[in-house]
Amino acid sequence: MKDFTLSIYQKLLEKVSASGYNFQTLQEFTTKPMERVCILRHDVDRKSNNALKMAILESEKNIKSTYFFRKGPQSFRMDVVKKVIELDHEIGYHYENLCDTKGDFVKGIKDFERNLNNFRNFYPVKTVSMHGRPTSKWDSKLLWNKFDYKKFGIISEPYFDLDYDQVFYLTDAGRSWNNEEINLRDKVDSNFNFKFCNTSEIISALAANKLPDKIMFNIHPEHWSSSNLEWYMTYFKRKIKNFIKKILINIS
Repeated sequence: MKDFTLSIYQKLLEKVSASGYNFQTLQEFTTKPMERVCILRHDVDRKSNNALKMAILESEKNIKSTYFFRKGPQSFRMDVVKKVIELDHEIGYHYENLCDTKGDFVKGIKDFERNLNNFRNFYPVKTVSMHGRPTSKWDSKLLWNKFDYKKFGIISEPYFDLDYDQVFYLTDAGRSWNNEEINLRDKVDSNFNFKFCNTSEIISALAANKLPDKIMFNIHPEHWSSSNLEWYMTYFKRKIKNFIKKILINIS
């Protein structure tokens, strides 16, 4: 069975729900966390149409999730964003300001505020998440060494505000689960030590009730395909990108 298809994603959502987890957006979890919960987050780096397909699928199952959009047209498409909002999902800002300003902190925070205000023209954004951009030497999380995002009305940045010894973090960065060999910045410090080679193994672990009561999934819609042609194109493109990522990680 092919992994990273919309059909396997649907099975994952169904198994999370059948295992007794409640779904919460990041904002909901931050303000009123539930005891047994799955925080469903999407980093929409590109392929916003894929994000919309996921948003529709989730809405049909009465699931709400958080969609973090970058500012550029490869991510932030007006028609898609408006539809995701209509489906009652949360919208957040996927920032990369130190990368965009080549490490200039003053320009970076001004860029952050400007983009955040632009997003708030469409949605009352309360959460943000860093976009890693592995081809850049700049880590945009470092912006908060000099500034405080909470002064901008932000209540949560998941790399800072969640306790990952309590919340098990699963990311599909690089089209692989928690694979640090191809993951430069989308990682957290945690005592959990689960290893999964594919989504079916996660589904099996859920069925066996082996996972903690609190889980966060970071799903990148660009990795998940709805046709065979798209699946193979994504597979081979990701092979090349992951090879480049390994080189960048080894020299960083």
